[in-house]
Amino acid sequence: MNVLLDLQKKLLPDLIEVLGQRFRILRFIRLMQPIGRRTLATNLDMSERVLRSEVTFLKEQGLVAFAASGMTLTDDGHNLLGQLEVVMKEVFQTRSMEEELQNKLGVSELHIVPGDSDEYSWVQKEMGRACVNLVKQKMATRDNIIAITGGTSIAAVAEMLVPDSNLKETLFVPARGGLGEQVENQANTICATMARKAMGTYRLLHVPDQLSKEAYESLINETSVVEILELIHSATMVIHGIGEAKMMAERRNSTKEVLKKLDEKKAVAEAFGYYFNQSGDIIHKVLTIGLQLEDLKNIPDIIAVAGGTSKAKAIQAYMKQRPNEVLVTDEGAAKAILNN
Repeated sequence: MNVLLDLQKKLLPDLIEVLGQRFRILRFIRLMQPIGRRTLATNLDMSERVLRSEVTFLKEQGLVAFAASGMTLTDDGHNLLGQLEVVMKEVFQTRSMEEELQNKLGVSELHIVPGDSDEYSWVQKEMGRACVNLVKQKMATRDNIIAITGGTSIAAVAEMLVPDSNLKETLFVPARGGLGEQVENQANTICATMARKAMGTYRLLHVPDQLSKEAYESLINETSVVEILELIHSATMVIHGIGEAKMMAERRNSTKEVLKKLDEKKAVAEAFGYYFNQSGDIIHKVLTIGLQLEDLKNIPDIIAVAGGTSKAKAIQAYMKQRPNEVLVTDEGAAKAILNN
């Protein structure tokens, strides 16, 4: 397979280029369908003339359908794209990059999607789709409890979920309290969205993400909070993001003293209310209700979803603390980490 691909790259480089272009078109139609030609051309940074020729070819092959609402993939298109995804990892050497990055980070499993989510929003959706596929592969036969954090990467996972009979009995719970950010990116909202899309059930945690010592001691003994915490700690799977330290501190409306401490100690990453420096050392912890780092060792499956060149340092730092997790990332972050 690799020998054949090497020969094709040398003797038929245009063929590989065309294959890659049509793969990108099919993949984006799947993500955004139904989608109009002009919108598709803009998002793929292609001229409408070139795109018109390509989608006409794909329609003639029975892979794409045209309608007044926009273009969609046919069943054959979906099937071919699934097969292409395996081949394209070899064509663009993503497979070897995955192996190299897995060894560098020490993670148990690693998946890289094409592109850089800092540049293209659809790449984040591709990470979401990859995570959904992993969730389905790793689901236990029954009594599944999935704990999720907030953030745009995890919101993309929720967006990519579709009804599945294997998820019907799943209980979705937020891993932590709510962060003071856009409601659609809060753990409670994402949790409810996942349950609705998967036709599962959910429970919510109605507490702030950051608490004073007095508020924490008051809330931690509330009956409703105790009940939901028991469910959270019984999770069979956790899906979480990895944040950049400064950005997360600002989203939490942290005090000037905390911001100064993070700056002085060179914090680069945040997850579960913990802040890490480049060496993976914990340099600050927010008093929160929900999953703590020490709780993760008791949970069978943990999937981190984070990408973009800007997240490279954060991903690398956090993974020094949690080396056995599964990581879903993108080419932007992967290349930046490998080149570091």
